[in-house]
Amino acid sequence: MAGEGDSEPGKSFKLLGFLDVKNVPCARESVLYGSLGSLVMGLGHFLATSRVRRSCDVAVGGFICTMLGYWFYCRYNLAQQRIRQRMLKEGMRNRILFEGSYLDPEKEQTGSERSDS
Repeated sequence: MAGEGDSEPGKSFKLLGFLDVKNVPCARESVLYGSLGSLVMGLGHFLATSRVRRSCDVAVGGFICTMLGYWFYCRYNLAQQRIRQRMLKEGMRNRILFEGSYLDPEKEQTGSERSDS
């Protein structure tokens, strides 16, 4: 039956019970890059030192640092993109509003039009 149960396709996944990975922007990519950073740093430390417990600690630290680093980077870029979209939307609204009027900056004004206004 569609809509019942936890194995519903497209159902969101909550990390640590509060971070909705599917619906929160940048969450999925942050977790994926964090796990990749964890693997690289933990394995690299293990190959360099052969200390298992310390390598696990480095892996956890690598996960946290990589995840948070990419989270802030992604959210910053998302905020800048939203600002650019808002400015473009405002510009398009002004273009439609002022098109053909005397306030249109692209309309060529001749000397007679300037003296009339």
